[in-house]
Amino acid sequence: MNSTRVEEPEWLFPFDFMQIGDSFFVPTLKPMEMLYVIDTRSKVAKVKIKAYTSSKDGRLGVRVWRIR
Repeated sequence: MNSTRVEEPEWLFPFDFMQIGDSFFVPTLKPMEMLYVIDTRSKVAKVKIKAYTSSKDGRLGVRVWRIR
């Protein structure tokens, strides 16, 4: 049997270029995994963020705001 598996692309997050209050949206079918990746990468970049599961243009994903 062939099972179809959706692979996430490798994401590059714009933390270094963000000002406080800026946000970005990452479309994903696996929002909980993406929240973990975003949280981990923001700590490496030493920025404070808030991230929530969200939708944009009918697509499931994660919205991320830089807060500090």
